[in-house]
Amino acid sequence: MALPWAAWLLLPALLHQALSHPQCLDYKPPFRPPQELTFCVQYKDFGCCDSSRDREIMDTFYRVMGHLDEAGYELCAAHVQDILCQECSPYAAHLFDAEDSNTPMRSVAGLCEDYCSDVWKKCRSVFRYMTSDKDLLALEGNMAKFCRHLALDDVDYCFPHLLVNTKLNQNLGLVTADSEGCLQLCLEEVANGLQNPVAMVHANDGTHRFFVAEQVGLVWTYLPDRSRLEKPFLNISQAVLTSTWEGDERGFLGIVFHPNFKHNGKVYVYYSVEIGFDEIIRISEFRVSSHDMNAVNHSSERIILEVEEPASNHNGGELLFGDDGYLYIFIGDGGMAGDPFGKFGNAQNKSTLLGKVLRIDVNHNNHGPLYRIPPDNPFVNDPSARPEVYAYGVRNMWRCSFDRGDIHTKEGKGRLFCGDVGQNKFEEVDIVEKGKNYGWRAREGFSCYDKKLCANSSLDDVLPIFAYPHKLGKSVTGGYVYRGCEYPNLNGLYIFGDFMSGRLMALKEDPNTGEWQYHEICMGMGQTCMFPGLINNYYQYIISFAEDEAGELYFMSTGIPSATSPTGVVYKIIDTSRRAPPGKCRFHPIPVKTKSATVPFVPKEKLIIKTKTAPTKRPKVKPTSKTSARNRVTAQPPANPTPDWVEQLLKLIQGTGGNQKTSTTARPATTRVPKPKKSGKSSERRGHRRKNKAQSGADSKATSTELHNGAVRLANSQRADRGRVEIYISGEWGTVCDDLWNTKTASVVCRQLGFQYVIKAAKQGEFGEGRNLRILLDDVECTGKEKTLLDCKHKEIGKHNCNHQEDAGVICSHIEYTES
Repeated sequence: MALPWAAWLLLPALLHQALSHPQCLDYKPPFRPPQELTFCVQYKDFGCCDSSRDREIMDTFYRVMGHLDEAGYELCAAHVQDILCQECSPYAAHLFDAEDSNTPMRSVAGLCEDYCSDVWKKCRSVFRYMTSDKDLLALEGNMAKFCRHLALDDVDYCFPHLLVNTKLNQNLGLVTADSEGCLQLCLEEVANGLQNPVAMVHANDGTHRFFVAEQVGLVWTYLPDRSRLEKPFLNISQAVLTSTWEGDERGFLGIVFHPNFKHNGKVYVYYSVEIGFDEIIRISEFRVSSHDMNAVNHSSERIILEVEEPASNHNGGELLFGDDGYLYIFIGDGGMAGDPFGKFGNAQNKSTLLGKVLRIDVNHNNHGPLYRIPPDNPFVNDPSARPEVYAYGVRNMWRCSFDRGDIHTKEGKGRLFCGDVGQNKFEEVDIVEKGKNYGWRAREGFSCYDKKLCANSSLDDVLPIFAYPHKLGKSVTGGYVYRGCEYPNLNGLYIFGDFMSGRLMALKEDPNTGEWQYHEICMGMGQTCMFPGLINNYYQYIISFAEDEAGELYFMSTGIPSATSPTGVVYKIIDTSRRAPPGKCRFHPIPVKTKSATVPFVPKEKLIIKTKTAPTKRPKVKPTSKTSARNRVTAQPPANPTPDWVEQLLKLIQGTGGNQKTSTTARPATTRVPKPKKSGKSSERRGHRRKNKAQSGADSKATSTELHNGAVRLANSQRADRGRVEIYISGEWGTVCDDLWNTKTASVVCRQLGFQYVIKAAKQGEFGEGRNLRILLDDVECTGKEKTLLDCKHKEIGKHNCNHQEDAGVICSHIEYTES
């Protein structure tokens, strides 16, 4: 059962903030039992027991109670039932000290002192039938020691107090969200050491292998145990046109297996080649080797389609098979800026294949033409249009996916989602339908790009379901609607990202209005991701998303912008708020015969344990409706269009020395410098790994002679642009009370630290409490023009009427964020 729409609407107001950590004794999240429990009924809706385990606990109960007489049964039955059923609690791991698989598990749940005393007085003899813990049984005659042995270090989790603990039970079982609605998810590292992994696909043949394609032209086979075959599935690196140039979009860009691959062995690929001085997009068909199911027969290549590229960017690259059995091909507009080709650009010109979604029939092509035109293609009877065209008016769709549909109702099945990379103002997400015009170059997102063309009433373009300005990101990477089995709360959530900003984002459709509600996805704070094998950080540059054969969701990202840099990682998206019941998602892969040696998977990434931090002030994005009117009010673009992201990337690289690394593979045969370009899909710099430059928890007395009164620093954050404000006055560091604290006052702090803008004036100890420091300033009131906080109005230094729960903080930025 999916998370109800009403619950999604409440997410922005949730204050859960990962204060709790539901976990079962198998070190996994709780679940909703598929069959009602009859004994531990208090956990029938959400917990850690299925009906089978519930019956086993009931059997244990009757075995224990069989040792008691009638009076003892009446006195102790409820207590014994409650204690035994704590194995079914959503917090079972905490109650039994089993959060860590390396520590011994308790045999009796942790009890609160008052409850334990009551049980000891009435029923202490019953424990000898419930546990073999000799240390506990030896203390049976001493109530204080007995209950101390059963106590938990974290008293919040002891039974029965945790049942009425609002902090632990608020929103239990829902997707964790911070106070601004940012969904907190976790990750599992699946593969690493990859060179710009541009695609991950499965063969849909029951083997549950997955195949990861690198931009250089290599495709690797991974087995269900995540080991990689030493021999590549496909190697056309000598033919692929790419280079080590940072941001080069050319290369091996897409791969898809034929729906009937299990029987016909056909695979289709999308890559760049150079023929003479021309750059060409090539769609080819290969067959799997008759001698090795994990390798392609390279001599079997048949070129299905070639399209000349007038520039080196906007190459598209997606290949998909629809439920109709046809091959869908997504080609960019030809490159450069603003689609300058012809009177209206390539995208609006149906006589060219550039800037289009194509649909062709490659079935039964062993004889005759390599592909045919589906008879219901929308422009088959238009002599001025290419019959392959399925939809047009697209700029550079980067990563598209078909919705599998709800696993029970099939709602949404067959919808085609695409992320279309924008020019210099907006990125957009579209649902692609037959014969529709998606607006480029007349429109970018909801905004007019070519005003004259935009005003043309005959344009009849379809608006996106969602668009976001470049303050959120500059290169959308389309994703998937989650339809997997393992994480029911994610069902129906469209998860996608931005290549440049590294943001993970989500859209949820309101079935009543058709509007798409936006949520940002954050990595889990606190204990949210403290499960075996999970991490909460990733390389910033999100290249692609993927589904495995079971429908679980993944994404690929990298830290270095070169096609030959082995910094690419594949991550599985995990929701720790709720899992499917044990056994529900089990599958049995068909055995894979391997002729190549295997390379075991060794994870490299680690969970980052963070102190409690405040969420970033995020620009607000208005939800949009799929039934859009022409005059819809949308997010306004920045006053000055942002420069092309490749230009920004190159400036960044020049400023940081490029982070050059030695290539681990031979350079492809063709490495000609690409033609001038304006947009792309590669980048650099690792995200979410910055060290905190502020000294959190330092001694309050300063020793540096370089500090001056009024100097400030930010503490208790993983990032240098935010934290608790600490001020230096007369040789001492101290905190600032948040009375009268506002953005004008916070802007003084941000400017002192070298930031031009303030995003948020944080209050109520949002970045933690500086209890080891004195409160030095209170009632600070600034105009925003002062050099330091000491130049503002404030109470006498050291005088205050507040406590550290009101320690002030800031979030600063080099970029202006405007509300829209």
